[in-house]
Amino acid sequence: MSTTLIVKSGRPEGSGAARRLRREEKIPAVLYGLGMTPVSVAVDRRDLRAALSGPAGINTILTIEVDGNSYPAVVKDMQRHPVRRTVAHVDFLRIDMSEELTIAVPVRLVGEAKAVLAEGGLVDPSEDTIDIATTPANMPSEISIDISGMHVGDVIRLSQIALPAGCRALGDPDLAIVTAIAGSRVEAPAAAATTEAAPAGEAAPKPEA
Repeated sequence: MSTTLIVKSGRPEGSGAARRLRREEKIPAVLYGLGMTPVSVAVDRRDLRAALSGPAGINTILTIEVDGNSYPAVVKDMQRHPVRRTVAHVDFLRIDMSEELTIAVPVRLVGEAKAVLAEGGLVDPSEDTIDIATTPANMPSEISIDISGMHVGDVIRLSQIALPAGCRALGDPDLAIVTAIAGSRVEAPAAAATTEAAPAGEAAPKPEA
């Protein structure tokens, strides 16, 4: 399934024009890909937020409507203001629904690692996302990893993760995705309240810097 997003072509170019668009709650953007001539467009900020608010988030398959034409697309790049972190520019990539894409899919841990908790440890997700190759039709919104059987010292690696049909993982098969680590039970010794007395006539040695 895809989400329809209506954009407007013919936006003026230049940094000044872009600032005016943003003041009007519109975002400058460009649509390109599959040999088409890049089209400069503007998208309503509220519409973009709504279109990407589903489970797939930024990986949502979009149907971009512009000038009476419809194009399947994804967000290829999203630039943000360095301070306010609001979206400042978007690149929409036109896609072929039958061709593979490379995307980063969020990792979600499911279950409770009772054995790890009983040993005072914790489960550490070493990676927040997993890079996969898949067609738009098979694109998952997240990758679920069951941690209920883990013990302290266990590691779940990329090669051990079951992916949805039509998806394949990219990267080192030995990459650690989730690790169960031991908790720290030893407290740091408290600093001495007093220093050892120095012999008469000698100053107490100063600690090294």
